[in-house]
Amino acid sequence: MSQANIVAAAPVAARPEGGVGRQYLVFTLNGESFAIDILQIREIIEFGELTSVPMTPPTVRGVINLRGAVVPVIDLSARFGRGSACAGRRSCIVIAEVETEAGRQTLGVMVDGVSEVLEIPAADVEPAPAFGARIRTDFIAGMARVEGRFVILLEVGRVLCVDELAELGTLASAGSPLN
Repeated sequence: MSQANIVAAAPVAARPEGGVGRQYLVFTLNGESFAIDILQIREIIEFGELTSVPMTPPTVRGVINLRGAVVPVIDLSARFGRGSACAGRRSCIVIAEVETEAGRQTLGVMVDGVSEVLEIPAADVEPAPAFGARIRTDFIAGMARVEGRFVILLEVGRVLCVDELAELGTLASAGSPLN
């Protein structure tokens, strides 16, 4: 595995007091805008070569070496049931940290491109729709209105649920013929 090139490190800041709003990293995927709470982002790295791992679900694109640590990279397009993403010129990997029963887990998320970091006031966030979303509603923390458009705020703990991803891997390997 090769060392990933660092594109940008996310600022580490305390959440504003008084419910003013939260900062989110906005990115694109399949032409749609999504966002993750900046406090769950560790850094953003250039998309590079991934090492594939046999018998993993299609949502796990491979692993990278991030300063000596093995980090799984999730194909968010596949996770949303839209097929595998094609890496483009602006594709990058967002390194996120999620809380699990076993502790903090570091995962990479493959996205088409990172747009910006926005502070979104709580008043501009609508609840997740009960139906009609193109992804599972439990993946959506809310819908934010930003400059006349909607940005889907992701519930990272659900999207990157390590137990669910492992279960998908078990189902994928159980359905494949033995060699």
